[in-house]
Amino acid sequence: MAVTPQPNSTFLHPTFVILTGIPGLAGAQSWLTMVFGPMFLLALLGNGALLAVLQIDPMLHQPMFLLLATLAVTDLGLSTSKAPGLLAVLWLGPQPVSHAVLVQMFIVHALTAMESGVLLAMACERAVAVGRPLHYPILITKARVGYAALALALKAVAIVVPFPLLVARFEHFRARTTGHAYCAHMAVVKLGVGNTRANNLYGLVLSLAVSGIDKLGMTGSYGLIAHAVLRRPTWEAHAKAFGTCSSHICVILAFYVPGLFSYLTHRFGHHPIPKPVHILLSNIYLLLPPALNPLIYGARTKQIRDRLLETLTFKKIQF
Repeated sequence: MAVTPQPNSTFLHPTFVILTGIPGLAGAQSWLTMVFGPMFLLALLGNGALLAVLQIDPMLHQPMFLLLATLAVTDLGLSTSKAPGLLAVLWLGPQPVSHAVLVQMFIVHALTAMESGVLLAMACERAVAVGRPLHYPILITKARVGYAALALALKAVAIVVPFPLLVARFEHFRARTTGHAYCAHMAVVKLGVGNTRANNLYGLVLSLAVSGIDKLGMTGSYGLIAHAVLRRPTWEAHAKAFGTCSSHICVILAFYVPGLFSYLTHRFGHHPIPKPVHILLSNIYLLLPPALNPLIYGARTKQIRDRLLETLTFKKIQF
């Protein structure tokens, strides 16, 4: 049932929302910039360097590396849409966000959905490479990678568009201040006066259906990889195949483990889990993967590592 707005305590279409950062940590928030600041810098430099290496070396213009470039672009967008505002709130205190509230909400959630889809595509690509190597050049082509990236982007936009639309339908808001560091969907919904059942239901369905399908697809892909690897005759073959996939598994764990824990504590752990932990985990969830992804792939992928060393040392490295 809708709640009747009270003129003295609600606002009609507020022109801004004040982000207060991490509640309960007002005295220590500035120190958190020493954690999130380097993470943001690492995300910018790491993904930027990764894209530069992939661009300048024609030998890396292959489907696997094109998917990696798509992931790097997504990580750059996710970190730059989130981190500057977060650092401003942590260092300078509560900051007003104007009409860009719905825009930031859309961008953050769309890029998160995009990253999940790219990780699924990378898992499927590795499954074909390990399980069907002879069919790989036919099944996985640069054109199909481009179509897949476009489809993932359109899917992310389509499933996230209802978020700002469902929030925009609220005519009154009970407050202009939210205890969060960015314009998360549920954080803004809690400010609205009215029936929030549709917002809660859609958020739950989206998390369980879309994200759940991606996780099932990744699990199935790596199950096929494990099955194909265990059928190989030598331990050397096992180690090589698992080595090519270990970096992907590390990236998936870095993306989903903090996100899953943050989601579960947000939905089911309101009382035992302090609110600062909720907010802190949600920020780590969005900034940790963009910072770690280039390090993991740069360290685990020989072609990228060698090409980067060649660029830095101005020496020719034979692949």
